[in-house]
Amino acid sequence: MLGYRVPAPDEAMLISGGRRGLGGAPFRVVTGHGKFVLPVFRKTRFLTLAMCEAEVAERCVTRQGIGLTVKAVIAFKVGNDHESIVNAGQRFLSDQDQMAILTGRIFAGHLRSIIGSMTVEEIVTERQKLAMEVLETSKAEMAKIGLIVDSLQIQSIDDGDTGYIDAMSAPHKAAIQRQAQIAQAQATQASVEAQQVAARNQAEYARQTAVVQAEYNAQVDRAQAEAAQAGPLAQAHAQQEVLAAQTELALRAAELRQQQLVAEIVKPAEAEAERIRVLAVAEAERMRIQAEASASHNRIALDRMLIEQLPQIVKEASAGLAGANLNVLNGADGLGELAAGLVSQGLSILDSVRANLGDSGGGTGAEVALREREAKGGSGSGRIDIG
Repeated sequence: MLGYRVPAPDEAMLISGGRRGLGGAPFRVVTGHGKFVLPVFRKTRFLTLAMCEAEVAERCVTRQGIGLTVKAVIAFKVGNDHESIVNAGQRFLSDQDQMAILTGRIFAGHLRSIIGSMTVEEIVTERQKLAMEVLETSKAEMAKIGLIVDSLQIQSIDDGDTGYIDAMSAPHKAAIQRQAQIAQAQATQASVEAQQVAARNQAEYARQTAVVQAEYNAQVDRAQAEAAQAGPLAQAHAQQEVLAAQTELALRAAELRQQQLVAEIVKPAEAEAERIRVLAVAEAERMRIQAEASASHNRIALDRMLIEQLPQIVKEASAGLAGANLNVLNGADGLGELAAGLVSQGLSILDSVRANLGDSGGGTGAEVALREREAKGGSGSGRIDIG
C-alpha cells in the first residue's frame, strides 16, 4: 500500500517530520508493527537493533610496569527501549558503523585503566574478573549513547619479548608436563599390563585348546589302536590258549614218559642193584663163613699138630738140659719142679701159637708163652742155675 512502511524484526523505524516523538525527540520510533507514512511530508529511516561486534587490541601496562597487549571482543547492540533507540539514532543513524568504532575506543580506555590496577598474575589467572570490571565501568557510558554490551571476551594476553608470562607459567608447565608424563607412564603401564594380560589370556586359551585337542587326539588314537589291536589281541589270546593247552599236554607227556622211564629203567636198575647187593651180601656172608670154617679147621689142624709134636718138643728140651750144669738146691722137689716146668713150657708154647693165630694185637705167640713161662717159673721156690 502506498505510504505504508513496516520495519524488520531487528530494526527500529524512525519517522521524522510532523509531530515530535515522545519526550521531545526529533522523530517518532516505531518497532514491531507498520505505520502509514505520507511520502512527501514524512521521512523514514531505519536503525539496526541487531547484535554488533567490536574488537579491541590495546597495549596496556600493569601495576608492576610490565607491558601487555590485550585483545578482546565486545558484543553489543542498541537497547530495545525507546530512550536507547533515540540516543543511538541521534548519534549513529547517519553512520551506523561508527557504533563499533566508538565502542572499541570506550572499552580500550576502560581496559587500560583496569589493567593498570592489576598484576600480571591476576590478569592471567582472573580473566573473567577483568572482563566483569570493564563491563561495570563502561555500562553507564555505553547507556548514554544508547548501547548495551552483552559480553566481553578477553582473547589473548601477550607480554611480548619480556617472557614474564612464560616464566610465570614455567612451574605450572613443568608440573603439567610431569603430570602428563606420569599419566602417560601410567597409561603406558596400564596398556602394557593389559597387553600382557591379554597375551596371558590368549596363551592360556591356546594352552587349554591344545590340551583339549591333545586329549581328543589321544582318545581318537587310543580308539583306533584298540580297534587295530582287537584282531591281533584275539589271535594272540587264541594262540596263548593253544600254547597253554600244548604246554599242559607236553607236561602230561613228560610225566608219562618219566613214569615210563621209571618203570622201564629205574625200577629194573633198582631191582638189579638190589639183586647184586643181596648177592654181594650173600657172597660176603659165604666167604666169612668159609673163612671162619677155614680158620677153625686150621686151628684144629694146628692144635693137632702141636699135640703130636709136643712129646718131641719136651724131648728136645730135655736133651738140651742133659749137657747142662744144673745145681738143684732143694733135692727131689727141685727135680720135680724142673720137669713140671718143661711140660708147662711146652703147653705155653702151644697156647701161644693158638693165641697168635686168633689175635694179632696181643704180641707174638712166643712172647706170650715167654711171659707166661716167666710168670710160672717165678712162682716156684727152687732155683736152677745152668752153667
